[in-house]
Amino acid sequence: MGAERATRAKSASRRDAIHPTAIVDPAALIAADVEVGPYTVLGPHVEIGSGSRIGPHTVITGHTRLGKNNTVSQFVSLGDAPQDKKYGGEPTRLEIGDNNTIREFCTLNRGTAQDAGVTRIGDDNWIMAYVHIAHDCQIGSRTVFANNAQLAGHVRVDDDAILGGFTVVHQFVRIGKHSISGMGTILLQDVPPYIKVSGNPSRPYGINAEGLRRRGFSAQAIAGLKRAYRTLYRSSLGLEEAQRELAQQAQECPEVQPLLDFVAAPSRGIIR
Repeated sequence: MGAERATRAKSASRRDAIHPTAIVDPAALIAADVEVGPYTVLGPHVEIGSGSRIGPHTVITGHTRLGKNNTVSQFVSLGDAPQDKKYGGEPTRLEIGDNNTIREFCTLNRGTAQDAGVTRIGDDNWIMAYVHIAHDCQIGSRTVFANNAQLAGHVRVDDDAILGGFTVVHQFVRIGKHSISGMGTILLQDVPPYIKVSGNPSRPYGINAEGLRRRGFSAQAIAGLKRAYRTLYRSSLGLEEAQRELAQQAQECPEVQPLLDFVAAPSRGIIR
């Protein structure tokens, strides 16, 4: 009798967590404590981890997996088909980690067979209203996307980056860690780590010193990164010459090494 009462209690709790107007496919893998709001639709290949909350009028479809403790606001679309004419219905995926906040009217599409086949979002990201993250984007952890930030396909955003409101990012662009863009920025080329950028076309405006201080970077490290910025952007050195100088600076200031590695990687070219 005790086991029967426990089963009934669990079933009642499950019914309370999912609003009766929600449409949840029986094949979806939804943790027992996930809250699902009114008129939300969850498809058969959806997985949602414990502690997550899905707001009303949200659609989660495709092969989409959300980890634990995610909060998804109302009127959000997750895992729909990529906006790519080459897409032929392949079972590509959208994978979202833990502790993310996704606010109203965001659209996150799954990947394409022409890339890795997965759009990936890390942990602890703060994604504000009306953000679009297109197919095959790779987003790190602890990023911030302010309202109406828009990413085309195949974009990479590294950990701790911040995109200001109405930032628009061209496909295949890379955005380095701890960088920040101003409101209304148009990014057509890569943004190296630590850099502040703004404008259309975007231009560099020093390093994100205040953000680095808030994240525990020492005064010595920030001074070293400011020196590296001057080498890359304010000296008369060509890019290859600047890389050689940065390599020497990285021996004295290890925080310069990610900047050097980023600049050395094949890309669309960095903003200069």
